[in-house]
Amino acid sequence: MDPDPSGELLFEAAIIPHRSLSPRGLRILTLAILFLCSLTVLRFVLIRAWPVIGFSVVEIGVAIWLLRLNARQTRASELVLLYDAALRIVRTSRLGQRTEVALPTAWLSVLLEEPAGRVPRLLLVNRGVREEIAAELGEVEKRDLAAALRDALHRMRSPVFDNPQLRDEAPGLRRPRGPST
Repeated sequence: MDPDPSGELLFEAAIIPHRSLSPRGLRILTLAILFLCSLTVLRFVLIRAWPVIGFSVVEIGVAIWLLRLNARQTRASELVLLYDAALRIVRTSRLGQRTEVALPTAWLSVLLEEPAGRVPRLLLVNRGVREEIAAELGEVEKRDLAAALRDALHRMRSPVFDNPQLRDEAPGLRRPRGPST
């Protein structure tokens, strides 16, 4: 039922969430958090504020868990490929699982849905089918991607034909010249 995406590739966008930490950087940051929080815990131990130790341990655990959760998302990506007959969206999860969606380009439109006070949602709409893409991107990046995708769809639907007979410089085609003054 999915359209065949064979043909010339007209547009390609790779959406990879930004990850600023390498595995080595994550280890260094984790050690720095542990060191600084242990200094805080030591200070509270010295002033005999024992209940704070439990909260600090929980805080350290949550911070490290969130950093690890963020680091696990590094394998996730999204690839948007526009062909003559179809637009393919290839998603790779953080576990390496791939899913693919193909939408026919005949009635495809790009929509930025803008809820008040939130980052807009970038949707591909085709005859009642709404597929969100680039959920990880920020507002500016989503707007840029939407504009580029709209432009690619417009170029695909409005081709420019090059007819040498209609060019001014075509061989054998002379324009009558008016009187020169």
